[in-house]
Amino acid sequence: MIVLLCLSAVFPVLMGTEVVNSNCFLATDCSDVYSSDKTSSGVYTVSSIDGPVQIYCDMIPSGENHSKGNWTVILRRMDGEVNFFRPWDSYKQGFGNKEGEHWLGLEFIHLLTRRNRYKLRVDLEDFDGTKAYAVYESFSVDAESDGYKLHVSGFVDGGAGDSLSYHNGMKFSTFDKDQDLSSSNCALIRPGGFWFKDCYKTNPTGPYMWGKDDAKSLYIAANWYYWKNNWNSLKAITMKITRVM
Repeated sequence: MIVLLCLSAVFPVLMGTEVVNSNCFLATDCSDVYSSDKTSSGVYTVSSIDGPVQIYCDMIPSGENHSKGNWTVILRRMDGEVNFFRPWDSYKQGFGNKEGEHWLGLEFIHLLTRRNRYKLRVDLEDFDGTKAYAVYESFSVDAESDGYKLHVSGFVDGGAGDSLSYHNGMKFSTFDKDQDLSSSNCALIRPGGFWFKDCYKTNPTGPYMWGKDDAKSLYIAANWYYWKNNWNSLKAITMKITRVM
């Protein structure tokens, strides 16, 4: 279902070859979806310059100075069902199951954050059921011509610690497009795609290890180092953004 936002003013809208009067326009992210009175978490279809895009909207209030939930999920790991060791084009366009594990797509993330200001929240859960989060008051991604460079700032601790600021200013890397600062290919030796530096303090797209002890010694699991200052594998990690009004 494509989400439409409806206003009190009336605008002409093209429907095929026919022009009709409408007070609606296409939603672009979960903030728009929420504003259209669709307040249940789930998959919605929104618009972009490249056509319709399916996104997962987390509508649950976060509890950190938010009275509502309107988060657009850009990454979700939860059960290991999706392979995140993928090439550049996959990370550019997005992949996975929007109702489960997925990566939204660098190009769409760039288009969103070019148009409006966004903040980022990262939710973590370990295999003991303990949860924590980190918030970054400013989040944006540059164009592909600039390597989809990450800009993140304004850390607010929700118990997780700050593992992402280390990656600020980095271009995105995959095993077939190495843009990190390491003498090695971080996306190859720490299998995944991310804004690697030399190499990382978090690797949310790393292999899903189901809590195995060897993940800590291999430093390859989906993890967030400054939560408990270890490389233990995570049970769940979600990265989601919301528009800053």
